[in-house]
Amino acid sequence: MGNRAGAHFYLASGLRLPSKGGVTIGVIYVISDSLGETAEYVARAAASQFDGGGLDIRRVPYVTDLDHLEEVVNEAAQEQGIIAFTLVLPDLKKKLLELAAARGLEAVDLLGPLMDAITRVTGGRPRLEPGLIRRTDEDYFRKMEAIDFAVKYDNGKDIRGLSHADLVLIGVSRTSKTPVCMYLAHKRLRAANLALVPEVPLPGELLNLPPEKIIGLTIDAGLLYQIRQERLKTLGLPGPAGYATRERIEEELAYARRVMDQLGCPVIDVTNKAVEETAGKILQIYYRRERNGK
Repeated sequence: MGNRAGAHFYLASGLRLPSKGGVTIGVIYVISDSLGETAEYVARAAASQFDGGGLDIRRVPYVTDLDHLEEVVNEAAQEQGIIAFTLVLPDLKKKLLELAAARGLEAVDLLGPLMDAITRVTGGRPRLEPGLIRRTDEDYFRKMEAIDFAVKYDNGKDIRGLSHADLVLIGVSRTSKTPVCMYLAHKRLRAANLALVPEVPLPGELLNLPPEKIIGLTIDAGLLYQIRQERLKTLGLPGPAGYATRERIEEELAYARRVMDQLGCPVIDVTNKAVEETAGKILQIYYRRERNGK
């Protein structure tokens, strides 16, 4: 069995513990149809309650066929070991229990009882797919990476991030670029954004991006005027400011339209749109292109 691909053991040598019948039991076989990390952790936690956990823990991951399963059980029988398992595939679990019983081995189902309890309480049915927790963990870390990316490359803080983004949002100030990027990050997309200002030259990193990676955001001038006026009040700035005059707003929006035409990117009008609505339109554009292989 040692030469079977995917059958890797992680050994922890230690003392042997006497069983009730005087038989020495010093090995726990951890069998899983996925990686088996959860089962190994539980086995080690249980073993630690007996003289410092001196049992050998042998993890056998990715057991997905009956022949492989029988090999492992036969080896466990030779060692007179205990079997702890996290098998979600019904046929495998049934076969393991039959094989263990036929050989007089203790077999402990670490997932089944809790899954049964969840079914009884919620009325839901388990998906019975190996490795779901690992996929969930990977999904979580991708989301955290995307959120960190959105924060790091917000509002052009570091122009180098534009070339590494899945999407780059451009538009004048107060067009919801930052909150939309954070929403997209929760969808596991690395989104950066850049404010368009007439006096600031466009960075080469933006000009070199393919148009399909860029989304332009625009807004009604009258609404933007109101938003910027409220922003000034929030900041405690008295009196008029060039940032919030109608003339300046019209100038910025005209400049942004020219830039977006130059880049050839799609443009979304965010006037009176919630962040979720804007992000939804962006996701439609992104996934449509993904399906088309662009």
